Amino acid sequence: MSPEPPRILLVDSYDSFTYNLAALCRQAIPNCYVHIIKNDAIELKDLLSHLPYFSGVVVGPGPGSPNIPEDIGLVKDLWKIDDVHLLPVFGVCLGLQSLALEYGANLRRLSVVKHGHVSAVEHTGTDIFKGVGPVDAVRYHSLHVELSGAKNIEELASTHDEENGRVVMALRHRTRPFWAVQYHPESVLTRGGGIEVVLNFWRLARTWSSSRGRVTRPWDQKADAIFGIPWPYVRPLPNTPPINTPLSASTIKLSIPGLSAPEICEVLGVDDDSSPFVMLESAAHPGQFTIIGCLTSTSLRITYTIGDSFVHLANGESGRSLVVQSEIPFWGGLIGYLSYELGTDSLRVSAKGVCSRTRHPDVNLVFVERSIILDSTSGHIYIQSIMEDDDEWLTEIAEQLHSAARNYSTYSSYNTTSYSTKARPNTSTVILPDRDLYRSRINLAKEYLFAGESYELCLTANTRITLNDPLAPKASSTYSPSWQRYKHLRELNPAPHAAYLRLHPTTLLASSPERFLSYTRPPETTYKLCPVKGTIRKGPRVTRAVAEQALRGSQKEVAENLMIVDLIRHDMHGAVGENVEVKQFCTVEECKTVWQLVSVIEGQSADDADETASHYASGALGWEVLRRSLPPGSMTGAPKKRSVEILQTLEDEERNVYSGVFGYWCAGGGGDWSVTIRSCFKYDDRYECDAHSWTEFNNPDFYPGVHEPEQWVIGAGGAITALSDPDAEWDEMLAKLQSVLRVFGAAVPRGH
Repeated sequence: MSPEPPRILLVDSYDSFTYNLAALCRQAIPNCYVHIIKNDAIELKDLLSHLPYFSGVVVGPGPGSPNIPEDIGLVKDLWKIDDVHLLPVFGVCLGLQSLALEYGANLRRLSVVKHGHVSAVEHTGTDIFKGVGPVDAVRYHSLHVELSGAKNIEELASTHDEENGRVVMALRHRTRPFWAVQYHPESVLTRGGGIEVVLNFWRLARTWSSSRGRVTRPWDQKADAIFGIPWPYVRPLPNTPPINTPLSASTIKLSIPGLSAPEICEVLGVDDDSSPFVMLESAAHPGQFTIIGCLTSTSLRITYTIGDSFVHLANGESGRSLVVQSEIPFWGGLIGYLSYELGTDSLRVSAKGVCSRTRHPDVNLVFVERSIILDSTSGHIYIQSIMEDDDEWLTEIAEQLHSAARNYSTYSSYNTTSYSTKARPNTSTVILPDRDLYRSRINLAKEYLFAGESYELCLTANTRITLNDPLAPKASSTYSPSWQRYKHLRELNPAPHAAYLRLHPTTLLASSPERFLSYTRPPETTYKLCPVKGTIRKGPRVTRAVAEQALRGSQKEVAENLMIVDLIRHDMHGAVGENVEVKQFCTVEECKTVWQLVSVIEGQSADDADETASHYASGALGWEVLRRSLPPGSMTGAPKKRSVEILQTLEDEERNVYSGVFGYWCAGGGGDWSVTIRSCFKYDDRYECDAHSWTEFNNPDFYPGVHEPEQWVIGAGGAITALSDPDAEWDEMLAKLQSVLRVFGAAVPRGH
């Protein structure tokens, strides 16, 4: 009988890099099984009898302090295991600090914290560094240990900071099989001290176990019931009944030069303010495809509100599969948004004051069966339908578009008036965040960073605009104020990931520069996340060289980007398994109005999980990647769960639509979602919140007869790090706010 593969117990202290460490273990320890438990999932007295199942324990990093029991959990007890149950343990960051403190070291704050910084590490060349050359290691810590007075602890590596002096980077226990590093071996930028050190740990662990005759216990059902399935574990696909008659998409391909996306929308009736309408627009490079949904009174609406135990469906039909070949990314499917709080709820961080009766939808999607796609690269327009026997509609729309191109003045006769979106004097109110309060929150955020609670916190605040002009044109079947504002937004702030989503009661105008998650159709699905951290506005003197220096040359900008890259790798590993790769790190990309620092992380399911019965699954794993990745790490910080909890104490209001994502899921299995930033949204409670009221939305006579003020919300903020300057962060927040506030003809007052 062949020996069982080694099993590693990985203790997770609610960190956002845990799966990266699990992947590193799998690389260094051939064929090993990694079982992950939370540090508060079991007490040591209950764990002891199960330790013989494992070849070793890895203690991962985490937020907080080793002095706080709630932060460290069972980790503090691992170092006190009796000799009967003793086994090799390898600690990372918080793990090193806990080990050192247990044997008499002192815990200190760094004078200057190191979050996302790379340092040269000097080591002994022995023990876990045997055969290891130069080490450049990524550090995420604000606390460190001083070993004076520590018993039986031997330092193995250190680094020297100009600001902090000498800092311990690795150590071991002299008589027990315990090793630890302060830096993060699993980070994408750690060189020399990553897999090499874990390989040495595994070599030393096997040698120690062999010298003491320690043999692991065979795995059994009892262990399985306690520790579950090892990572990587890909959630099984839903059971979808076979569909005997797959549905095909019908497509007409047109070439109509000069016909823009807004013009097509107006042909389709976007100016009817009561009707639902959706467009995902690539309004600037490098965006390519614009998707316009052609909704009908039978289009399926899906809404969900946190706190509900059910999902609202309206006007739905039974499921059908889709078999179609096309070079375009969207054939038909769901378009809409997911709120920020939907993501925090999935982290088991409850939203403030949840009451489903008064909340607006956290999920608001519509199923699009008819659509028009514009390809800005080829200039082609695709009219398509996944409805059966819909050729008549295809032909009718093609004729309308041709006619619009020939006689656009006829089709725009009701739009010949150039409606201004600027509010008349004394008819609007803009409530900005309080400057002193926001700056004080930045200082509070930095205190959390200094205390080791987080590496980065994305602090935001809402600006509220109330428009109350009785003389302004009213919403009607021929005029939509929100559509006019979107057209103005796309002119002022053209973006590759723009959107006009009118899904009552919510209307969203977005001009996002940041794609969040995209995934191709199966088979061989690739999942791609593209975090943007670091932006500089274009100007006459801002050349590429200037942008490169300001972004790639900035330690702060690169550190922010690195933290989010490592966080996203963790999220992706958790969904697809081991096959995750950073394809691009901190590349300066040129957009129409800005230069930005972009990284690209890609993943694929190692065992083609999404391809099993992909004919029916329709990209189920894509939804799982999305679920695990929300809320966007670029809008929270890391570690994500603790950062979200802290941000709830620093922000007075929920973010709602802002900081969530918008985009589509294609019925063919692909998807594309963007981060909801550089956006504004409103809720119109004249329309029912319940998706079952869909027919009311489509009633052309449904327009309230009295004047109602419009109330819009703009969210803006920035990533707070230990290097953040409160005044600079305030100015950055205002700059982001101003990019959308101008749509209302408003500006941030001078000196604010």
